[in-house]
This record gives sequence, structure tokens and C-alpha cells, in this order.
Amino acid sequence: MKLDLSVTDDIVTAMRAEVLAGEKAVTTAMRVAGSSLKSDWRAQITRARLGQRLANTIRSKTFPAAGESLEAAALVWSNAPQIIGAHDTGPLIRSKDGFWLAIPTPAAGKGTRGKALTPGEWERRRGLRLRFVYRRGGPSLLVAEGRLNSRGLGVASRSKTGRGRSTVPIFLLVPQVKLAKRLSLARDAERAQKAIPGLIVANWLNMRQT
Repeated sequence: MKLDLSVTDDIVTAMRAEVLAGEKAVTTAMRVAGSSLKSDWRAQITRARLGQRLANTIRSKTFPAAGESLEAAALVWSNAPQIIGAHDTGPLIRSKDGFWLAIPTPAAGKGTRGKALTPGEWERRRGLRLRFVYRRGGPSLLVAEGRLNSRGLGVASRSKTGRGRSTVPIFLLVPQVKLAKRLSLARDAERAQKAIPGLIVANWLNMRQT
């Protein structure tokens, strides 16, 4: 008995069309998954009241950048990974030199672009010297001999008689700080990953029907 096996043009065309549909389905699914995860992470950040500016550091990109592929992938990342990572893990922060962490009080004010001032920067800006005050039952302090202005900021006293002058706490000194965990990025990433197979199948079926 002799068997003759041949492949018709219709089968080749159908297989090629199926591959193209698969490439489009996978690429579309990855683009949707990446965009959805980016939106979910941004929403988490804004709900945690960390600001829209930090939320906008979350970006996404699909590979390949042009065309479709069965091996398409999506990348979601932050342009401020250290800040995002700190709020995601809630780390224990210690001073680099092994001494104190200086935490500004409201009387310290803010530096350029709203950044926190260091004790040295505060002294240069205000023209006052900070004095160390040890407290046994709580955080030690860096204080200044001055006054609070109308905005609640510690400034030099203008009084020549000393009237209105007071000791103003400018920084709290602590050995370490436990940052609160305010984000759960892995939860959203896991949900996005689980949704990918369903997205691929749904997109593939749509490709067949069009």
C-alpha cells in the first residue's frame, strides 16, 4: 500500500493566518496587562496619599516596540525605585554614620522644591545655631533660641530685650525609624499576571472572528 501525503495551499495559508492571529493576540494581551498594571500601581500610590507626581513615575512598555510576536512581553517600572520600594517594603531606616536621624519639626520649614532640610542647611538659611538637648524619656532635640513667626517657622528673634524669645524645637533626633508599609505592588502584579492567559485566549478568538 502506498500513501501520498501532500500539503495544500489552503492549509499553509490557514496555518500562517493562525500564527499571525496568535502574535497579535499575545502582543495585545501584554500591552493591555502592562497598561492595566501601570494604572493599578498609580492608583495605589495616589490612594496612599503619596502624590500624583510620584504616581506618574510608574511607566510601562511593551516589547517588541513595533510589530507583533508570540514572545511579546511587558515591562512596568518606576523612575523613582528607591522611594517606591521604601513605601512598598516598610524598611527600618538608620543613620548612615551610626548616630542620629534628624527629623524636621513643622518649625523647620522646607528647603528647595519642598525637600526636607538638614540641620546644617537649616543653620545656614536661618543664621541660627542649633543646640543639642538630650531627653531620656523620648527623642532628643536640636533646638534654636529664637521665635516662631506667623507661619509657625523658627526664625531669629528681632527683640533686643529678649522679649518673645523662646527655645524652639527644630529637629527630633532618633536612632532609627520604621517606615510604614503603604503599598502592596506585588498583589497587583500577581493579579495582572494571572489575567494574561485569559486575555490571550479572548484576543485570539476575536482575531479569528474578524
